[in-house]
Amino acid sequence: MKPSNPKGTRDFSPSEMARRNHIFDTCKRTFQKYGYQPIETPAAEKRETLTGKYGGEGDKLIFNVLDSGDYLSALPENVDRNDFKSLTKAISGKALRYDLTVPFARYVVQHQNEITFPFKRFQIQPVWRADRPQKGRYREFYQCDVDVIGSRSLLNEVELLLVINEVFSTLGLGNISVSINNRKVLAGVAEEFGIADQFVDMVTALDKWDKIGEEGVKGELEKRGISAEVVSNILKYAATTDLGVLGELLGNDLAAKGIEELNAVMQPLADLNISNVKYDPTLARGIDYYTGIIIEVKVDNFPGSICAGGRYDDLTGLFGLKDVSGVGVSFGADRIYDVLEQENAFPADISATTQLMLVNFGEAEASYGLGLVSRLRGSGIHAELYPDASKMKKQMSYADSKSIPFVGMAGSEEMAAGKITLKNMSSGEQQSVTEVELLDILKAHQ
Repeated sequence: MKPSNPKGTRDFSPSEMARRNHIFDTCKRTFQKYGYQPIETPAAEKRETLTGKYGGEGDKLIFNVLDSGDYLSALPENVDRNDFKSLTKAISGKALRYDLTVPFARYVVQHQNEITFPFKRFQIQPVWRADRPQKGRYREFYQCDVDVIGSRSLLNEVELLLVINEVFSTLGLGNISVSINNRKVLAGVAEEFGIADQFVDMVTALDKWDKIGEEGVKGELEKRGISAEVVSNILKYAATTDLGVLGELLGNDLAAKGIEELNAVMQPLADLNISNVKYDPTLARGIDYYTGIIIEVKVDNFPGSICAGGRYDDLTGLFGLKDVSGVGVSFGADRIYDVLEQENAFPADISATTQLMLVNFGEAEASYGLGLVSRLRGSGIHAELYPDASKMKKQMSYADSKSIPFVGMAGSEEMAAGKITLKNMSSGEQQSVTEVELLDILKAHQ
């Protein structure tokens, strides 16, 4: 058979992994700086854990895992083999996780007696979605999630927005735009205009604003049976970016509470001179479990968001632990990678994992070199000895292909003198140095 990957999945070369680890490490260091702790959850969850948490569209994208064994012969008699939904439920007891938030909620409930609230966690793991692969959208991709659960304080939202800015600033992406809204405001819109029972329809249509524009959203709302007058009012809401004016447009308590929460987040950011966070009335975030502030991060000239999240007031309640509010955001590592590559924002030397390669001249020299690289490694230097006594050209080509900045040569003369000939692969300059001098040079270039 011809080797190939399943659609929507990819292999990563060493140079690509160096870049991906740059993203993961930046997120991890920032999360830990703010007091978040790491956890991991399994790739597969019970199917019932995931379904019903993401809305109808989200549920369609869950990868179900087929039960092992002769599952067809074990089917209960009341299962209709011609009904896709009931058959899937009967033969797929597990599913690949769709995101990291729902498994986190399950984790919190299951381990509630072992953790201290508020619980601040981060999680960097892959997720899977049965989506149509396209640029910036994959079926297997990594998320870098950071959440705090067990606290209703809006300072958590403020802190997460600071985390967002620090991560992207550290990665060299200063041109991000951060949008926020509040699901209470959206629910207040539906209540104000008499379509509370069509809230999901309204949110689903608004969530497509960036893709299909005002006219497209108008058509979507009308297609879902919402009257022309109500559609006009919704579009009037969508054009209102001033929170004070919005309060005059929406007179109900639910919307007022949402506006109050938005102001409570925006004011501290203004006090800290954070100016890239803007209120966006069209931001909806279609996932069902959001209940308060919602967040989305985009960058110019790139489709879709690169980070998103929000407040969920009772996600743990679905697993039996009521009234435990949480808030979090998810950094899409694969999309961030694409943006950094597009913007040429990766550090130039990011793929240089080995600092020094020692040339292999033969058995005696290799034995000497093995001791040298061992001592260098013990001092924190990334060093390797070429394994074969191949031609010099081949060994140099190997070092060049790995972007190794220094090559060391220790033949019989160097060994007798206690020296190493060191070549700078960038400048071509060579010098004879002692082991102590070699260590100083390499440490200076770390």
